[in-house]
Amino acid sequence: MKKTTGILTATVAAVAFTLASGVSAPRSADAQMVEGPKVTWRASLWGKRRAFTESWEFLKAETAKRTGGNFNLKLYYGEQLSKSKENLDGISVGAFDAAMVCQSYHPGKLPSANVLDLPFLPITNFDVQYEVVKTVFEHPRVVADFAKWNAIIFAINMLPQYEYMGKGKPPATVADFKGKRLRALGGMGRSAKKIGAVPTSVPASETYNALARGTVDAIGFPFTYAFSAYKLDEVAEWYTTNMSLGTVNCPVVANKDSWDSLPQQYKDMLNSLKRKAAEYQIAAYQKKDVVNLKEWPKKMKAITIPEAQMADFRAKAGKPVWDEWVAEYSKKVPEAQELLDLLLKTAKAAQKKYPTQRTYGN
Repeated sequence: MKKTTGILTATVAAVAFTLASGVSAPRSADAQMVEGPKVTWRASLWGKRRAFTESWEFLKAETAKRTGGNFNLKLYYGEQLSKSKENLDGISVGAFDAAMVCQSYHPGKLPSANVLDLPFLPITNFDVQYEVVKTVFEHPRVVADFAKWNAIIFAINMLPQYEYMGKGKPPATVADFKGKRLRALGGMGRSAKKIGAVPTSVPASETYNALARGTVDAIGFPFTYAFSAYKLDEVAEWYTTNMSLGTVNCPVVANKDSWDSLPQQYKDMLNSLKRKAAEYQIAAYQKKDVVNLKEWPKKMKAITIPEAQMADFRAKAGKPVWDEWVAEYSKKVPEAQELLDLLLKTAKAAQKKYPTQRTYGN
């Protein structure tokens, strides 16, 4: 089946209609006031406010509203509290109460969760992705891996499928990526090697300089929001549109001691906002897509890789990479095959429930 970056692009027209119609993202029309003590949570983020952080902004606004300001989720952007690759360590020692944690930044620390970062998984839209991520994060082994760092996952952050944006001679085929230095995280790095590319791990906050200075030839990022959020579209010369390489996962994580100290009504409130926060975030992505896909073709070359070549790429770097991951990780994660099977089973069931991407207005 032909795969595209349909998680976002296929709904652009619908999103435009929704936005024009004034439909808003999920709000708190059914919200009940929650009584409780004054609590301030400090959350460690990186970069600036962007579509990716709108789930945090939603949680901040909703918890304040529902508690009359008694629950204060204080967001620290720009790595004020910690470097992006050190957020998990900060959570483990209680340096702050909550953080955005990307397991691909330190795969050795959260090995079981790395199954979500494999390339070319059958995740066809955001609704399917939410069901898959939620199910995997609830698996006892994944919960235990986070617990080793005194961390719990209390909400899900969504990221669109990855594409490449780069400088230099635009690739017209998969073969043209051979020898290119690519910012490719997690399983996408493994898949890059399959086509002769050279993967490297560059934190999001360092991608602009890496591309501008030629340290890398292309950046793998969530399509389309991340490229504009980090201003890569100001220096890039081309971008791919249909590779749908996979994605990475960066859940909303809390220090377990901070979580355990919350009154039950606050825990219930936060748990009730998980899905709504994700939908609010998706709406922000879809809104940004409308803007980017209108402007980008005017200043950069849009690259569509021939589908026959993408099918061959997926055949070489999809299931073979999954199997390699299981073989390698089974030594430290005995449940590796179980986790992959659970992921695939959940994706198949969710696809039947959500065959097409729903539009979330903002």
